[in-house]
Amino acid sequence: MLIVMSSRATPAQIAEVCATINHLGFEARPMPGGQRTAIGVVGNDRRIEDSAVRGLPGIQEIIHVSASYKQVSREWKADATVIELSNGTRVGGPEVVVMAGPCAVESETQVMHIAGYVAAAGATILRGGAFKPRTSPYAFQGLGVDGLKLLAAARDRFGLAIVTEALDPESAELCAQYADILQIGARNMQNFALLKHVGQLGKPVLLKRGMAATIKEWLLAAEYIVAEGNPNVMLCERGIRSFDDATRNVMDVAAIAMAKQLTHLPIIADPSHATGRRDLVVPVALASVAAGADGVIVETHHRPAEAMSDGPQALLPDDFDRMVAAIGPIARTVGRTFGRAEARESV
Repeated sequence: MLIVMSSRATPAQIAEVCATINHLGFEARPMPGGQRTAIGVVGNDRRIEDSAVRGLPGIQEIIHVSASYKQVSREWKADATVIELSNGTRVGGPEVVVMAGPCAVESETQVMHIAGYVAAAGATILRGGAFKPRTSPYAFQGLGVDGLKLLAAARDRFGLAIVTEALDPESAELCAQYADILQIGARNMQNFALLKHVGQLGKPVLLKRGMAATIKEWLLAAEYIVAEGNPNVMLCERGIRSFDDATRNVMDVAAIAMAKQLTHLPIIADPSHATGRRDLVVPVALASVAAGADGVIVETHHRPAEAMSDGPQALLPDDFDRMVAAIGPIARTVGRTFGRAEARESV
């Protein structure tokens, strides 16, 4: 339920509504707005009757949120959530953002080289795995804390925000010390204990869609994080499994457009993991922007043949430059901006 207070409602009236909701066994979450305050009612799934609060002074409207995912729904919050990072990047606003970097952090030389050319091309967020979930227990598992330190050093040198994956509560605590965004991978989308934990860490979260997850399950996973008090969640479409093995996964571009209707959270597209093929990453990235994605996250490597993880899907530097150059015209076609200068002009 969402209780919209009158623009003339007093602080005492708002406090009375909140106290009544809490007395009924629910939790009241005031959300001050430019014109009026809305009060979100969260708690268990049982329905709260209008009669319990409708007669209280200062209430203008009561809205029942029909979606099972409450706080991430458009019913709860009509305006898009915009997440501002420490380097000034705004995810979910008019500007389409680019996150790019290697699948795995391998060395200082590798990270600094890649961070340099992605920043020069126009990316504002550096991705890179310090902890790597691998199908094989014998594959490279990442550099751990040393990898996090290298990412932080690249941020300091090039002004990029950092996104990196946490695998469990312990690695989440470590990642929160170094990164600007905590990534929850597809395999952990329904690791509810981990979702609750990262919801308490105070860092923006990039939540990837599970390999066989429905859109509703994806949004409910985001609800776990938001319910812990963290509203700064980005959803990432990275492809779903199917019977067709022509590509690594099937990029669900329609899910991007659908999710934009259902949730106020930013949507990021990951064409690298969706396709698994370098030659398909750029066209799928552009299609995702056209469908409404607020940003793309791609893998890039200057020597993909030597990469310790996912080399075949990593864009070469020239490919990456070509993708970035093509995003601008697509973004403008759908009423978005690309690049800091364009973003400033649109304000």
